[in-house]
Amino acid sequence: MDRILVGGDIPVTLRRSARARRMTLRVARAGGEVVLTLPSRTSLSDGRAFAESRAEWLRRTRAEMPALQLAEHGALLPVEGRLRRITPAGTRRVELTDEALLVPQARPAGVVVEVWLKHLAQARLVAACDRHAAALGRGFRALALRDTRSRWGSCTHDGRLMFSWRLAMAPPEVLDYVAAHEVAHLAHMDHSPAFWAATGRLMPDYARHRAWLRRHGHELLAWRFRL
Repeated sequence: MDRILVGGDIPVTLRRSARARRMTLRVARAGGEVVLTLPSRTSLSDGRAFAESRAEWLRRTRAEMPALQLAEHGALLPVEGRLRRITPAGTRRVELTDEALLVPQARPAGVVVEVWLKHLAQARLVAACDRHAAALGRGFRALALRDTRSRWGSCTHDGRLMFSWRLAMAPPEVLDYVAAHEVAHLAHMDHSPAFWAATGRLMPDYARHRAWLRRHGHELLAWRFRL
């Protein structure tokens, strides 16, 4: 994949798309990677000029991104909205206390914590989706977890739900909102007023939790669990 340097110090990855109708610049919510997408017939020189015209915006946006965080011994990791210190301990499995996340000292902390968070997310999301689906009167076919960067959840036309396992790091009510949001799509595969009304019936105060995710979601994406 081609790369260019913009503004003298900003690396930009180039992508071409037959479906793109215009040039777009996106900055990853974690890490600050910049991607310039060009329609198939757009010249590289036009793409470079477009990116250069937005160099200052790119610089400001990247500066506001949270630094990447490594889940290692001593790190303060958010678990269900509360910071817990990753602490090596003589345990056989991960244990959660009020202040710490105890991990087996002889095993790589990041890998162990990632697996544990996935199990936690699975349990919380299955319970939340079952509850919301029952309230909506619609069933779902399957629930899967991914480490997505562009969305926290999705719902297919045949009733398959997908979520980011990083929601286990968010406050419980935020995870519950994302579950309600995707379950509402079982009835409305759009973001119409009817969809938001269904979401509101499942979770009346959803707007507050949606706002939290918009403000802090990139902080969850900044965590790395492997070198």
